[in-house]
Amino acid sequence: MAEGLRERKKRQTRQHISDMATGLFLERGFDTVTIAEIAEAADVSVNTVYNYFPAKEDLFFDRGAGVVDRLSRYVRGRPKGESACAAVLRELREVVEAVSPTVGLFEGYTAFMRVINDAPALRSRLWRIQQEELEKLTETLREDTGATSGDQLPGLVAGQLAWIHSTLMGWIGREMCAGRDAVTVSREALGLLDDMEELLGRKVLEYAVRPLE
Repeated sequence: MAEGLRERKKRQTRQHISDMATGLFLERGFDTVTIAEIAEAADVSVNTVYNYFPAKEDLFFDRGAGVVDRLSRYVRGRPKGESACAAVLRELREVVEAVSPTVGLFEGYTAFMRVINDAPALRSRLWRIQQEELEKLTETLREDTGATSGDQLPGLVAGQLAWIHSTLMGWIGREMCAGRDAVTVSREALGLLDDMEELLGRKVLEYAVRPLE
């Protein structure tokens, strides 16, 4: 379905506000920037900012919903004959090999992380995003396999897959903050994924294989 004019204008306004906010946060830090200053920079009202972003943290983590759904999206989109773990590993390898900014492989990542490290509210929100990702993936695996509420396997497997994701992101973040080249970090991150895969047991590696028929 094609995007209508109203929806496109709303999306563009939201992105504009987010871009203005991010610029201010990177320049001055998260805590010192006010919503009123963001509204002024974006040439909108304070109420408009809150209409699009209920909390100040939402302005920084404006793509948080996509991160929360990332692993679940990989699992839902896996082809027949592929397990949940294989899908996550394959997708992560693809974005890492592509040197994608979605996993922190971009110039300026150090400044981005500095804002987070200097703001307790952002560190707390980041932790919450990671927990929501785990909860979402657990529910996705439970629905996909038809597991009962008392079955612990969906949560256990989700925990392993979330560990892969968080370990990868943390490692990339540290290497990028050390000033290393994104292409080099990407190449080494592929090796890290291989190492993590070798640590996983058969139950995790073969869990939730999508039926061939």
